[in-house]
Amino acid sequence: MGYKVVVAGATGNVGREMLNILAEREFPVDEITALASRKSLGTEVSFGDKTLKCKDLDTFDFTGWDIALFAIGSDATKIYAPRAAAAGCVVIDNSSLYRYDQDVPLIVPEVNADAIFGYTKKNIIANPNCSTAQMVVALKPLHDRATIKRVVVATYQSVSGAGKEGMDELWDQTKAVYNPVQEVPPKKFQKQIAFNVIPQIDVFLDSGETKEEWKMVAETKKILDPKIKVTATCVRVPVFVGHSEAINIEFEDFLDWQEAQDILREAPGIMLIDKREPGGYITPIECVGEYATYVSRVRQDSTIDNGLSLWCVSDNLRKGAALNAVQIAELLGQKCLKKG
Repeated sequence: MGYKVVVAGATGNVGREMLNILAEREFPVDEITALASRKSLGTEVSFGDKTLKCKDLDTFDFTGWDIALFAIGSDATKIYAPRAAAAGCVVIDNSSLYRYDQDVPLIVPEVNADAIFGYTKKNIIANPNCSTAQMVVALKPLHDRATIKRVVVATYQSVSGAGKEGMDELWDQTKAVYNPVQEVPPKKFQKQIAFNVIPQIDVFLDSGETKEEWKMVAETKKILDPKIKVTATCVRVPVFVGHSEAINIEFEDFLDWQEAQDILREAPGIMLIDKREPGGYITPIECVGEYATYVSRVRQDSTIDNGLSLWCVSDNLRKGAALNAVQIAELLGQKCLKKG
């Protein structure tokens, strides 16, 4: 037997990707429905070889549905997630609304699968921030071996992390560079994104860090280990899809870079592509459409006793959002909602 599944926000980048991945991974679906705001009512979206017409999220009755994948942003989630959860439908939410709620598990299946059982408190499970998700997948097997003390990460985040508006702005500004008559001032981003990098994602906090940087710290502690110290610098770059991260790790115990490679090569969800030669690493454009979190450039950090540096790349619309949500749904089915 399969499940009755809802995808809310089905017309957005992440919602469409959720539908694609549910079909690709042959998630056991008995019935599926696509929801969107009223302005998108009737919009058609693909689910495998089927076409679904979007229904109105505002009037939808979640009673009798098993799992709802939400990709609708925090404001709408605040209204509709409790409604779905109260009707007995387990919500897997991609927004930041519930990530820091102690009664809501924040899950990356390769990292903290057993936390899934906590979903019963509110019938809601949170999906982490895209930049956090790929990083903790890479950190987990290394932490198990040598215990991580501190992480310093610089991210290079693609514009798709800001949604369709971000992708459109990069496209329009890039064209405008070659057509000086056409001017495309920044709207979605704080400054021009075409041929530029912007060291700000989300708003600034009193500490001087941005909210995106704070999210990486808080979420890594909740998912992986509260004792790990994390500092992040998050940068928006003119790449359409795929987040990259330069990660420096300090361990309690010594870990040789070759042993680290061996560990990562066998770790779930990771693809190690690491040859010490020109082009022997993965770039964002090569990870688009892939499930894996790619790790390259593993090397010793000679400036501290027990340090490593590495490069980590992933499709942010997949592992950073839609894929992780579907993996949570799979985990939920395997451990909690068994049917048949």
